[in-house]
Amino acid sequence: MIQLTSFLFIGTPEVVFILFIVVMVFGADKIPEIARGLGKGMRMLKDASNDIKSEITKTADKQGLNTDVTKEISEEINKVKDSLEDFTGSVSRKL
Repeated sequence: MIQLTSFLFIGTPEVVFILFIVVMVFGADKIPEIARGLGKGMRMLKDASNDIKSEITKTADKQGLNTDVTKEISEEINKVKDSLEDFTGSVSRKL
């Protein structure tokens, strides 16, 4: 039996309930400000992780380490992800 998985095991009713609680606690006028702050925080986190990745790559290149192996592994992982998405897409359409 195949079960549909949801994001973090949270379904639609739970999301609606959480949104209702957020509106009740913060008010409808504060929600865009909160969303903007979360977006900025996520962007800063992404930029910081990209900076760390680039520093690691630069250091590895200076030391003469071969970083092509990680790129090849990433490409293989992406191929597997794509094939799984193709398979699960056809399964979920039949349900």
